[in-house]
Amino acid sequence: MEALYFGTGDGSGRGTGSGSGPWIMADLENGLFSGVDAINNPADPSITSRFVTAVLKGQPNQWAIRGGDSTSGSLSTYYNGVRPSNGYNPMSKEGAIILGTGGDNSNWAQGTFYEGVLTSGYPSDATENAVQANIVLAKYAASAPLMSGPTISVGSKVSFRVTTPSFTDRYITHSGSTISTQPVLSASLTALKQQASWTVRSGLGNNACLSFESLDSPGSFIRHSSYKLVVNANDNSKVFSEDATFCLQTGVNGQGSSLRSWSYPARYFRHYYGLLYIASNSGPHSFDNPALFNDDISFIITSSFA
Repeated sequence: MEALYFGTGDGSGRGTGSGSGPWIMADLENGLFSGVDAINNPADPSITSRFVTAVLKGQPNQWAIRGGDSTSGSLSTYYNGVRPSNGYNPMSKEGAIILGTGGDNSNWAQGTFYEGVLTSGYPSDATENAVQANIVLAKYAASAPLMSGPTISVGSKVSFRVTTPSFTDRYITHSGSTISTQPVLSASLTALKQQASWTVRSGLGNNACLSFESLDSPGSFIRHSSYKLVVNANDNSKVFSEDATFCLQTGVNGQGSSLRSWSYPARYFRHYYGLLYIASNSGPHSFDNPALFNDDISFIITSSFA
């Protein structure tokens, strides 16, 4: 397999470039490669453009990774040389475009695929540069704002009420790092009201969206970790900032708001069996179950209890 990959790696430390990613790399079945070395290619830069052109091409004992910003400029070459030595030469490729999967046929990919092409032979850099010029002329741009629906003000204090039928007395709360939904009433204990209250902050990872700081644990924010929503202290890292940033959308079920993850844009706040996750409709996890999905990801944002 010689599949084009764009992302932040598999977390193992193998298959990385410079900076913290994401990187254009190749998935060669037994690992991600940013060059001939399975660990790191410092010439493969992090690319954070909203739209990315990525190129992977190969011929006998030679392959190359190229890429750039789809909205401006030309392509750069991040690797051009021999193949890794552990069984990847010669390659026997039949050719196919399969989106979002590697050799394991999983559906873990995130992001949006706009257009692609599979060619025979080994195209020249000049040919690829001409293709890039045409892509730039297409003027890719975001067609919709990151946020929509009811607005809330940075600095305000809010609570999130569930809209799923039979559970509309439940709010997003936390106990320590664990986030769940619980019934909260005007007569509830002060501690529970505080645990169900959040201060709206400008998005830590993108200030066009929002982050939510725990009212009773200042400095700690809602963020996702291994697809669960948790409350953790802000460590000021890039990963934390992006994992703690969410963009409000008009409620998918027609009520209130849905909260879309900035770093996993196909995933939303979802309550499932009392706990909170970032979920996608019909994804690979149990909490991606399509039953009641639209209701479970829609919340009424109210003034806070505390």
